[in-house]
Amino acid sequence: MHRLLSVSLILSTAMAAPALAQDAAAMRSMPVAQPVIDTVQPARDIPYPGTMLLEVDATDTTQRIWRVKQTIPVSSSGPLTLLYPEWLPGKHAPRGQIEKVAGLRITANGQDIGWRRSSTDVYAFHVNVPEGAREVVLEFQFLNPTSGNQGRIAVTDKMMNLQFETVSFYPAGYYVRQVPVQASVTYPAGWTAFTALRGKRTGATYSYDVTDYETLVDSPIFAGKYSKIFNLGHDVTLDVIADRPAELAATPEQIGQHTKLVDEALALFGAKHFDHYDFLLSITDEMGSIGLEHHRSSENGVDPGYFIKWNDGPGERNLLPHEFVHSWNGKYRRPDLLWTPDYRTQMQDDLLWVYEGQTQFWGYVLGARSGLYTKEQTLDAYASIAARLDTAVGRSWRALADTTHDPIIAARRPKAWSSWQRAEDYYNEGLLMWLEADGIIRNESGGAKGLDDFALAFFGGRDGDWGQVTYTRQDVIDTLNAVHPYDWAGFLASHVDNPTNEAPKAGFALGGYRLVYGDTPNSKTKDIEKSIGGVDQSYGIGLMVKNSGDIISVIWDSAAFKADLAVGMDIIAVNGVEFSGDRFKEALTQAKQDRKPIELIVKQDKNYRTLKLDYSLGLRYPRLEKTGEGEGSLDRLLQPKT
Repeated sequence: MHRLLSVSLILSTAMAAPALAQDAAAMRSMPVAQPVIDTVQPARDIPYPGTMLLEVDATDTTQRIWRVKQTIPVSSSGPLTLLYPEWLPGKHAPRGQIEKVAGLRITANGQDIGWRRSSTDVYAFHVNVPEGAREVVLEFQFLNPTSGNQGRIAVTDKMMNLQFETVSFYPAGYYVRQVPVQASVTYPAGWTAFTALRGKRTGATYSYDVTDYETLVDSPIFAGKYSKIFNLGHDVTLDVIADRPAELAATPEQIGQHTKLVDEALALFGAKHFDHYDFLLSITDEMGSIGLEHHRSSENGVDPGYFIKWNDGPGERNLLPHEFVHSWNGKYRRPDLLWTPDYRTQMQDDLLWVYEGQTQFWGYVLGARSGLYTKEQTLDAYASIAARLDTAVGRSWRALADTTHDPIIAARRPKAWSSWQRAEDYYNEGLLMWLEADGIIRNESGGAKGLDDFALAFFGGRDGDWGQVTYTRQDVIDTLNAVHPYDWAGFLASHVDNPTNEAPKAGFALGGYRLVYGDTPNSKTKDIEKSIGGVDQSYGIGLMVKNSGDIISVIWDSAAFKADLAVGMDIIAVNGVEFSGDRFKEALTQAKQDRKPIELIVKQDKNYRTLKLDYSLGLRYPRLEKTGEGEGSLDRLLQPKT
């Protein structure tokens, strides 16, 4: 009887629940969503009536404030929307620095006309142009970071990197290529400025020729107190600024290898898509590092020693080949959804495994062909890349295609578990994928063809054309099939679209090599350990740690992970002795012999703990090992063409 009563009570309560929910809803206020109205007119491919005038005072290297005056002609009175660049080519994400713009004042006919920021787009500013006005004048400051925690340092007392999107607005409603602009910049006295723009210099002021706003934004400036320019032939120059004059001392042999880089690139692509090209190179540990592509130039920042410590290793010499390739891949040929008519339209990064992945591929190839990297150094880099990607166990849940969205998702912020989260793996995993594609073509064609033929057909085009030609995934597949018939659609689907168990290494096997591990670091891992000032055992124990004991990387599900180690911890002692990088390596070697766990004392925040590290494989460093006699397709890929 009690059971029947209980069932009856449950049923009556359940039937009453909808009524109770309706009564409760009747007592709550419930707004209705309103439509979001875009107050910014879409871009049209029509000429803008008039030429903007942009004047930048960049003389302040102490407080690092750039003072800007911009005059924008108008053809009629009424509403006008001005946009600050948000979605920036090459950065694959909304990276406009609107937060650094201050003191904005807009006038017409000498009177302040005010402005109102859009509520739905903080990069859009609405003004009302009064009757009779023929132009509006903007005055504002761009507040460069004075400390690294505010952003990348772009100004020091010896050099600067000025990007025009930071110091300018543009009128909404027009393709940016249709907006004429004439810019002038005043630099500190005695400085030299380099850019793909051309013009004339009067004292400390450079007045650049009228161009379109798209080209202006695509033409950044490196300027500095100490500088030197090197002619590399074919209308290409290497424009160098440095913290110290001694850093400019390049040898003829070094410049010869940069010259050969240009020769090799032109031989590869068969055309050049620039009227002139400026490698902008800063050698500094004061201004922030950078590597950013442009059509007729590139921004390249390296640490001191680029020339004067040349024999210490390849270091950052892969940077210039990579950015140079982008003139063809990324600037001239561009994924259709990455090309946009203005800097407000969202860019879609889906094809970055071509844009960046194949650029990374050709960057290393051209580095080897030009001599900037030796063949052995290139093979060492390949080994390090493949081994590190094998530690990215996040590939089991996150396909390569999804990593192309990482510039927007993560904005290149540090990650606690990057091997599980994954990062912008489309660069190096793209490289390995294209290395495999080259091996397939070379082996199946009997060496008659290779990915060089794809590069010539896909990126060559019309010599001298520095416009843009867009492409789709199907265009890539069709061009590959025209070079050599194969199931390229299936190839890309398996490598790009689906989670995988390990990094693609078939290119090594097809090329006559295999990835192996030993206890001696190769040239690339030596460079890595030198740059971090510590030990890189990502490939074995799953740990990168500075010589000070500061843990900077732990591989997900590795021995280090299972021992409860994490980024941000400090290792205080190893086996009862004060930690050092050398002692840690000794402990790993000893554990391989003794088969006993390593004891670590670690500090996390204010807490100390003793952990047991169960690992007995010793030191593990990657390298490529030849698998056969004679010359393989990978050997032939790296051979110079000129």
